Amino acid sequence: MIVGVPKEIDPGETRVALSPMAAATLIKGKMEVMVEAGAGIAAGFEDAAYTAKGAKVAGRSEVLAAADVLLQVRTSASGAAEYASLKPNCLLVGFCDPLSGAKDMAAIATKGVSLISMELIPRITRAQSMDALSSQANLAGYKAVIMASMASPKIFPMMMTAAGTLQAAKVFVIGAGVAGLQAISTARRLGAVVSAFDVRAAVKEQVQSVGAKFVELPVEAAEGTGGYAKEQSAEQQKKQADLMAKVIAESDVVITTALVPGKPAPKLIPASAVEKMQPGSVIVDMAAERGGNCELTEPGKTVVKHGVTIIGHTNIPATVALHASQMYANNLVKLLGIMVDKEGKLTINQQDDVIAGSLVCHGGQVVHARVREILGLSGAAAGNSQVTQEAVNVGGNR
Repeated sequence: MIVGVPKEIDPGETRVALSPMAAATLIKGKMEVMVEAGAGIAAGFEDAAYTAKGAKVAGRSEVLAAADVLLQVRTSASGAAEYASLKPNCLLVGFCDPLSGAKDMAAIATKGVSLISMELIPRITRAQSMDALSSQANLAGYKAVIMASMASPKIFPMMMTAAGTLQAAKVFVIGAGVAGLQAISTARRLGAVVSAFDVRAAVKEQVQSVGAKFVELPVEAAEGTGGYAKEQSAEQQKKQADLMAKVIAESDVVITTALVPGKPAPKLIPASAVEKMQPGSVIVDMAAERGGNCELTEPGKTVVKHGVTIIGHTNIPATVALHASQMYANNLVKLLGIMVDKEGKLTINQQDDVIAGSLVCHGGQVVHARVREILGLSGAAAGNSQVTQEAVNVGGNR
């Protein structure tokens, strides 16, 4: 079985789906690995590093034509035309934004490609090592604080010197998921005074455990399935924004991480709240790719509005591409570990909770229930309701 790794084609994407060390692990598991020439250079991995581990470096067309499993960071619509050249029953794995890009999923299905979405890996204990959303969010939370510290005219820690005492910076983190908790921890390590808010009341103890004050707001809790936040009504969002305005005005740095799967980012910081912040304050909007949590965020840009620097970077993990690629590659290796046997044979078992939760396309159809619902497709996909263990022999043992 051949595992192919093409170079990412999305603008600004510097990560690569497989590190040389991860390639070596797959090769040890009786898989062949083909990497497109130059695929890892932006992440710090030279072609020679892959060949030294036993992988073959080839041109893009050769990798796409040979792959039985194609590993990508982003399986974007910009590359969908290439999927027609893939092998029948090829398995494509990567971030594909299936809930917002359902029509693209339908287009991929018509190519006869099976597709696993890394966004949909279920948050269950067994799948923790495969949870790429969390691995990338962890790094993004760390880097967001570093970005804020570099943009701020203040230092984060309190300092008592002969020239006077410098007060610690005040950092407010909105959203206490994986990214938010890492942002809190990083800001605390840099010496800031940190407070945080989340619509899920259950995370209060987690916030306090990493040294931050949990801001109590009298708003309706919004705990969704799988540990995610659920979408609030417009009325609730406005009430929440109004109540947070005072905390935001008193903060030197605000980091926002609030996202709802498959939905635009909720607008939690209105322009009026930005106007009340002190000049020199910084907002890092980690939800910029989904439109941003701040009303004044411009996705992909850093702007200054009312004296406040607003950072709208849309792919923060790509700014730490080496470690982001290492962690993502490890997620993929663990995922393939439950799908490939000791002889290198791939089985797409739709009775497996991890596979069932993340498989979007298979057998020429969209099979994921939520994506089918978005597309207006009724019922389960044909052959998807009574599968016991469907073995898709992809490439065999080569």
